[in-house]
Amino acid sequence: MKRFKEFIPLWKFIKEDRKRIIFLISILFAASLSQLFTGYLIGYALESITRKKLNKAIISLFLYFLNSALIDDGLGVYTRKELEKVESKISKKLSYESYNKVLNLPANAFEDITSGEIINRVSQDANSLTFVFGRVVRIVSAIITTFILFFYILYNSYFMAIEIILILGLLLLLLKKYNPLMKEAHKIRKRKQDIETSLVTESVRGIREIKTLGIKKSLLKEGDKNTSEIDKGNIREIKLNRDFNIIGGFLRTLMEVGVFLTGAIQLYYGQISITFFIAMTYYVYRYTWLMEEINNFTIEYQKLVVALSRVNDLLLNRIYSDVSYGNKNLKNTKGIIEFKNVVFGYPNEKTTLKNFNLTIRPNKKIAIVGKSGQGKSTLFNLITRIFDVNKGEILLDGINIKDLSEKSLNQNISIIRQEPFIFNRTIKENFKLIDENITINEIRKYTKMAYLDDYIMSLPKKYNTILGEGGVNLSGGQKQRLSIARTLAKKSKVVLFDEATSALDNNSQEYIKKSIDNLVVDHTVVIVAHRLSTIIDADEIYVVDDGKIVDSGTHEELLKKSKIYNDLYLSEDSDSN
Repeated sequence: MKRFKEFIPLWKFIKEDRKRIIFLISILFAASLSQLFTGYLIGYALESITRKKLNKAIISLFLYFLNSALIDDGLGVYTRKELEKVESKISKKLSYESYNKVLNLPANAFEDITSGEIINRVSQDANSLTFVFGRVVRIVSAIITTFILFFYILYNSYFMAIEIILILGLLLLLLKKYNPLMKEAHKIRKRKQDIETSLVTESVRGIREIKTLGIKKSLLKEGDKNTSEIDKGNIREIKLNRDFNIIGGFLRTLMEVGVFLTGAIQLYYGQISITFFIAMTYYVYRYTWLMEEINNFTIEYQKLVVALSRVNDLLLNRIYSDVSYGNKNLKNTKGIIEFKNVVFGYPNEKTTLKNFNLTIRPNKKIAIVGKSGQGKSTLFNLITRIFDVNKGEILLDGINIKDLSEKSLNQNISIIRQEPFIFNRTIKENFKLIDENITINEIRKYTKMAYLDDYIMSLPKKYNTILGEGGVNLSGGQKQRLSIARTLAKKSKVVLFDEATSALDNNSQEYIKKSIDNLVVDHTVVIVAHRLSTIIDADEIYVVDDGKIVDSGTHEELLKKSKIYNDLYLSEDSDSN
């Protein structure tokens, strides 16, 4: 019963089409019931011929033709195909909702779950429903009709009825033995496939590093090991399926031979009619077909349960809860950020921020510096709610950011990282993701402000240039400037720079500094930096140590009064020499 609970969440995806599904299932069931008369009509026609009653034989064969051609082959096939359309629609909804759930997962989920597992849950597992409903309906209809048929058989020959019951009982025992084995084997193989997908994804994204580091052989060795593990899993499933089908096939053959032999003996002694004997040559195949369908579907069903369980982990928040947002929206945002007694530590790590307090005001270039691991970048993760504080609160214009709606929070805060993510689309399409109605003139306005338009216009395809996976066709500085231009298009009031210039050459760094100076005019600009040379002109610099603000001032002021800042600056100066 526990396994059937995995199907319950599907109800909300079925609700919209439930009337159509019920209608189609009713027709399929009616078509299945009509097949009950097939064997009888053939048997009656043959017996009528032996008794020289040609008219009755012709009528029986004509009714058989109408039943088979119009109801089974015509209406039945049409209805099954219509049901497959509904299944495809439901699978699409399920896949979309799974993708939506992934985008709402908390940040720590992506540290625990591999990219391959996430991709497979959304792309493969969510599409596993296709063609399932039609098959289930056919099997259920067959079970009901064969159950009805059983009473007809029992009425005419209880010997045949007992044979059928015994062999079906053996089949149920077989299912009970093999079902858990096949389910477990499939779960193991799925986990191995997740690892393989992760490896391929990483290889595609890091192809340049793979080539320059000369690690192709190492990755191929790892890939070979993964595929070998998957192959072992496939062989395990194939062996289980083989053994299951061999035994199932033996039981089907046993039923056919047993029923035919019993029927022949009873017909010889006049215990059954020719009509019933001929009918049984058809009806026995309904039972053996049902057994074969159950055999095959059992294998598919175990895969389906595993897939649904993996999808439901996402849909029902069984692994991680969605990030929750408030319903407040900011209007005429000023961009004042306040940290009030903030305490935070990453999962399974020591506390990073300890009663952290800081107020950041707009229209100034604010910089945050400190040794590595002191919580500088953590501040940005908390402002953007990639992680939530353990204690205390963060306010934007006096409103706790947890009370802001998702749209209001994301619209008003942007972050530009050391390695900004660029989508594998054209330059124009990267901006269309921000605003689908943005014009090329608006895009150019923002790229000019980020000192990137001249470069883009020098490209053969200009703004229709595809940037490659992760923006590989751009230099580090160009990525930064494109990220700044996207932020300008987004019109965020608060702009955060996380080590944005630490890995750039002097020329690129100068462009970024100019872009930042342009932003300061009417934005809240906060910079986290390792290279102090990039922020010496900041209006206010805050020094973080041991999870707290220990000093603040301009560059010149801090050189005079802050030992930590002095040490950082002198260390950087000696490194440059």
